[in-house]
Amino acid sequence: MVTGGASGIGASICSVFAAAGADVIVADLDLLGAQSLASTLPGNARAVTCDITSPESLAEAFSTIPKLDCLVNNAGIGLVGGVEDTELGDFQRLLNVNITGAYLTTKQAIPLLLASHGSIINLGSVAGLVGIKKRFAYCATKGAIVAMSLQLAVEYAKEIRVNCICPGTVDTPFVEGYLEKYHKHEKDSVREQLNQRQPVGRLGKPEEIAYLALYLASDEAGFTTGSVITIDGGWTAA
Repeated sequence: MVTGGASGIGASICSVFAAAGADVIVADLDLLGAQSLASTLPGNARAVTCDITSPESLAEAFSTIPKLDCLVNNAGIGLVGGVEDTELGDFQRLLNVNITGAYLTTKQAIPLLLASHGSIINLGSVAGLVGIKKRFAYCATKGAIVAMSLQLAVEYAKEIRVNCICPGTVDTPFVEGYLEKYHKHEKDSVREQLNQRQPVGRLGKPEEIAYLALYLASDEAGFTTGSVITIDGGWTAA
């Protein structure tokens, strides 16, 4: 099950998992987008509509899932602004989606994952590991995802595996939306700045994140739990 699976990194994870033989559940608020993606995937891929901030919506979605081997907590939103620029309502919205949503989804999934001795893959960010200017709320929520991942890995060390992927900037509709909203008249120059933020000089590709997720979900990663793995073109190494 991949939350926020209809687009961006989530869609790539769905595609890579399906190609490897998984029966993928594309979970997203955008049911049409999720259905469109699921219809193109091999195997028994299907879509579910899911508001991760709503216990009722999650309970309904999980009522259709008899077995689960892997949960990918991918759904999330961003916000540009320092602490002085961040309004309370916007801050609470990020907390609700990025942290409470991951908590509620995980809480629903745990009984199924305990039964299958499965795994959880949380999508964090380098923003949860280093400070980034004008990303006060986003850094706060992604830092929480890292800490939640570590706690779960220790709590359920003998039952399930829990790992956290922390990407750098990845070339997705998320980034394009940011450029359109905040840098409409200087997209090219700001996009180049984003490229150069990674020492390798480019943005990440969604499929690069997806293949790391596939490894973490595999039996070959059986000794990997409680890991916080950066995939950021060298950003946090510099």
